[in-house]
Amino acid sequence: MNKLIFFILFLAISLLYILDVNKLLGEKFTLFNNIKEFYIHKVVKITNFTEKYFYQASTIEELKQENEKLKEFRLLYESKNQKLTDLVNSIKKLKPIDEKLIQTRVLSYVEFDDFTKVWLDKEKLNDQISGLVIDDYAAGIVVKKNDKALALLNGNEKSNYAVYIGKNKAPGITHSIKKSKYIVAKYIPIWIDINVGDEVTTSGMDNIFFKGLKVGKVVSINKMPDMQEAVIEPYAKVLKRRFFYIYTSKLLQKEQKNENETINLKKEQKKIKKQ
Repeated sequence: MNKLIFFILFLAISLLYILDVNKLLGEKFTLFNNIKEFYIHKVVKITNFTEKYFYQASTIEELKQENEKLKEFRLLYESKNQKLTDLVNSIKKLKPIDEKLIQTRVLSYVEFDDFTKVWLDKEKLNDQISGLVIDDYAAGIVVKKNDKALALLNGNEKSNYAVYIGKNKAPGITHSIKKSKYIVAKYIPIWIDINVGDEVTTSGMDNIFFKGLKVGKVVSINKMPDMQEAVIEPYAKVLKRRFFYIYTSKLLQKEQKNENETINLKKEQKKIKKQ
């Protein structure tokens, strides 16, 4: 029954189009034509509105996501920019340091029974302790004695400078081991792990050397209740060399010079007062 009704309707519609009834009705009945145009106009308008609405909704969602990303980028930018500003301000506050290496030659031993103390062919007019370098390795320190440069090589009991041990940068201070080719780093915090084979470098915390100059490798470790020590085999073969480099910092020299000038000025003022 349903199929019969559908067939009759389909046949009727087909006949209407075949006989051009739609055109005839449009020409004879103006009201019918106006209603059809109104219907088509509204359908098109609603369709356009619907498409526009869904397009705008999709666009708004995309813009929201883009806005969230922009907010994230803005916060990251502000964070990085602030860190960069802080770094620039810190750099501006630092005083410039002009570092240099001065080549020097060994003149002689200070004492014949001690090969770790030698005179160098340089004058030393300030009390600043300098670093002694050879083949990119730390070789000892340079001190003032009788206005001359005295080198205390690795292995001398007074050749002390600050170092870092291993990847954990455990701090320590170098000392001598009597009648041994090794030196020892003392006062290493017990809670920082160090291992045999760790490389030892200067820390730069003593204003003697710059940070990162190689010293040697750890060959053994001595642990105590409150600290530990690392025995080091130095890279620099100091007893076989006649030429070294003295590491100096012009900034520290200027500060020392200004300090000496201030001391001399005070002495002169005291002399004037006594007179």
